[in-house]
Amino acid sequence: MLANLAGPTVRIADLADPAERRRIDDFVRGQAECGPFHRPGWSRGVEAGTGQPAHYLVAERGDGTISGVLPLSRIGSPIFGTALVSAGFGVGGGIAAMDEEAIQALADAAWAAAQAQGCASVELRGGPVPSRWQKEEGVYAGFARALPKGDEAILKAIPRKQRAEVRRAMGLGLEVRSGRSPELVDLHYRVYAESVRNLGTPVFPRSLFRAMLEEFGEDADILVVLGQGRPTAAVLSFYDKGTVFPYWGGGTRDARRLRANDLMYFALMRQASERGCARFDFGRSKVGTGAFAFKKNWGFTPEPLTYARQGAHRDINPLSPKHRMVTSLWQRLPLGVANRLGPFIAKGLG
Repeated sequence: MLANLAGPTVRIADLADPAERRRIDDFVRGQAECGPFHRPGWSRGVEAGTGQPAHYLVAERGDGTISGVLPLSRIGSPIFGTALVSAGFGVGGGIAAMDEEAIQALADAAWAAAQAQGCASVELRGGPVPSRWQKEEGVYAGFARALPKGDEAILKAIPRKQRAEVRRAMGLGLEVRSGRSPELVDLHYRVYAESVRNLGTPVFPRSLFRAMLEEFGEDADILVVLGQGRPTAAVLSFYDKGTVFPYWGGGTRDARRLRANDLMYFALMRQASERGCARFDFGRSKVGTGAFAFKKNWGFTPEPLTYARQGAHRDINPLSPKHRMVTSLWQRLPLGVANRLGPFIAKGLG
């Protein structure tokens, strides 16, 4: 037991217990602000795929009903230090609670746990900012909007210039495959690993993607675009409460020439619409980057994201001046070398 205040009691959830997971899932599904990062499967996938342990906090009232959750992962790295992060390897998360008492109880319990475990900080990627915590804003923006139903409606919702790129891509004979097969997992990893190397960042372990697909079941899949039989763009997406979240995606050097990324996101919108999704969450991007501009070109309006922190700042942004030289060097590494070294570094980024 981590906290027993006048209001709720906070404890660590037993995510190995299927009944506990179902109970938390029921709460999370009932909260509008919650997404895939709050689901127990996310924390379990991070733990299984990277070895970074889950520390999922649950606030309960006197009658045992859940009044709030905080999905934390303990992210440890000899390079970047150690922190409790919500949500580990996510761009969202943070406290989800029904009242102010639960918010503060979860925040206090998280900071107490960080101190007990020797973590220098607690990072909340979204949700309410607890009292006396440091607010971090102005760095990232999120992109989400309604997803129309039907091919023509989806195309019409894309701004004219970007729509022209999608139509050109549709005429280049590219092949689209989607599903959850081991073959698609391998194709996705080949594309994603090359994409992040080209950006100067280390690739996550392949085991993370496999674990997430296992935990989320039919609520996650992979879409791959192939040109002349070679994978050129790929994305691993999550589906939650009528929203599709394209998450780990990228393209090879040929992707721009073939407009494979344009076809990939259009194909994903079509697929998600057919599944009954009514919203497309394009995720976050750092203000001023190419990814930020790309999403605006698709007609998405940036919404500033606010994060919160208690404790020391952990600089894991590859675009920061501190890491700029390393990023430049990483971009020039042979892909085989980057793929061998990357997972050992990336699993400590979280």
